[in-house]
Amino acid sequence: MSFNVARLRVKELAKALNVDSPEIIATCTLLKIPASSPLSSLTVEQSKKIIDYIQKTNDKENSDKE
Repeated sequence: MSFNVARLRVKELAKALNVDSPEIIATCTLLKIPASSPLSSLTVEQSKKIIDYIQKTNDKENSDKE
């Protein structure tokens, strides 16, 4: 018997982070997370990795602009 783990769709994560779904999918490709469409499901752990990566990227871009 297996239990359903909490999952989040790419498009829901993109909306929460105020980015486009293609950006999330590109990040998934970089992090080797299988996601190919806005309807792909992500685990909580995968979502955390994506959020961390996007935050680091945004922080770097903001520091480069200063």
